[in-house]
Amino acid sequence: MAYCSNCGSELKEGSAFCENCGTKIIQVETPQPVIQEIVGEVTFKVVNKERLNLVEVEVDNASFRYEAGAMHYMNGNLELISKAPSIGKMFKSMLTKETIVKPIIKGTGTVFLQPSFGEFTILNLENEEWILDRGAYFASDSTIEIGSYTNRAISALFSGEKWFQTVVSGTGKVIITSAGPVEEVTLDNGKLVVDGAFAVARTSGIELKVSKATKGIFSTLISGEGIVNTFSGTGKVLIAPVDNYLNTLINSILSIGYQIQSLRK
Repeated sequence: MAYCSNCGSELKEGSAFCENCGTKIIQVETPQPVIQEIVGEVTFKVVNKERLNLVEVEVDNASFRYEAGAMHYMNGNLELISKAPSIGKMFKSMLTKETIVKPIIKGTGTVFLQPSFGEFTILNLENEEWILDRGAYFASDSTIEIGSYTNRAISALFSGEKWFQTVVSGTGKVIITSAGPVEEVTLDNGKLVVDGAFAVARTSGIELKVSKATKGIFSTLISGEGIVNTFSGTGKVLIAPVDNYLNTLINSILSIGYQIQSLRK
């Protein structure tokens, strides 16, 4: 209820003047409450339990994206969101090791992703773009854009990277997985030659080419080196040249088992 500031008479709603004394009424707008936007936070951490590595994700009123099937368990007020893929993503998934859908978990709580004998590395992107090895993507902040990179035909056929690779870009954290610990190689208009498919990731300024280790065919034969992957340009390359102990042990056991089966045939 409003009253005239001059005579104290009750004022009708929307009146411009007091009906009793004629005093002009000054309309005072009620200030709107200031609503502060709550900016959430996602914290990734790699933990070790019983010689297995897990990614622990603390979610505080925020969200993150992860590789489908990688959720182990979660505790808290959390929601899992999974959207139907586009035709383009379905086609890409047929040519890579990664699944079509990248689900999102949002809310507040703690999430543990699937344990692994392999290694997890946290990349901190600052308005950057990285090209990842097949199957290397594991999780990321929801601010990170996920796309695809098309290799040249010869690189796709012989490099081990196939036609498409996953591209992550923007600002935020990305979790990648590898068979062993990664090493960072920085190139300044330089070249890195890798005999094998253990390059896990590279920045977009690095170009991948496939070539013979030596120039001549005869030299290639006597050197024992055939096709190699060559990374050139300016940027960074992450390589995992050696599998960790557990993966090496597992591969050795599988190799022995395969040899035993071959002898039984």
